[in-house]
Amino acid sequence: MSNIRYGPRSKESIRNRELEATGRETWSDSLEAVYETDPDVIAAVLPPPLKPGPEPLVRLNISTVTMPGDLIFGAGWFGVQACHDDVLGEYPLLMPMTTEQATVGGRETFGEPKKIAEIKAEREGNEIHSTIKRLGFTVAEIKGEIIGERDPVSNERIDFYFKLLPSPEGPTKLDGDPFIVHSKKSSRERKAEVVEGEVILGDSPLDPLSDLPVKKLVSINLSQRATVVSARTVGTVPAENLIPFVHQRYDYLSVLGNKDDDE
Repeated sequence: MSNIRYGPRSKESIRNRELEATGRETWSDSLEAVYETDPDVIAAVLPPPLKPGPEPLVRLNISTVTMPGDLIFGAGWFGVQACHDDVLGEYPLLMPMTTEQATVGGRETFGEPKKIAEIKAEREGNEIHSTIKRLGFTVAEIKGEIIGERDPVSNERIDFYFKLLPSPEGPTKLDGDPFIVHSKKSSRERKAEVVEGEVILGDSPLDPLSDLPVKKLVSINLSQRATVVSARTVGTVPAENLIPFVHQRYDYLSVLGNKDDDE
């Protein structure tokens, strides 16, 4: 009998390439904006036990990622400053990706709220414009002009994820208490440029980024950045804490549309 590729694999051949990739440096060209928003809005989007951090900061990142083997894809991040107990970090509301592999691997392994999206990064001379578009809606843009360079930096941050599974018994149940994951990201830059520009947040019924308005723009930077990820599960949280927030990770509407909701 010929090899049946859907058959069982040996332990030696089983791999989690997403997990492997996070353990080594992955380079990206990242256009990143940080801004202040309404503190009450940040408090409203955080599932317990997360709480707002000391500053009402939002970070929007639009990147082109180059994986080992020259696999290139678009990636994004839209998240807010938050605390878990005494740990300061960030909680993402949207992590758009252009490929299924990047989306599924991060979502199922780490609990990242990844969704398929269109991501474009354009540069003409010193003019730069990057966008995130989902299901016909442009939900985020960063555009501006590069006005100089700054010294490259290295840093670490902690991201908070909830690893959960919706229940087949209905939308008000989960298959057990979700895990909370701390993901440490260690980054270093080899080039960094300062951008003078703006953040434009679009409106969408599934990705309402405009609900977190730009009150004060803190910075926009374009950098060539290498990142290594080290994640671990730190505990569980009651399912009832996350049920009202599942829509942050899974689109509320399915391929069946919203006809029933409109009637």
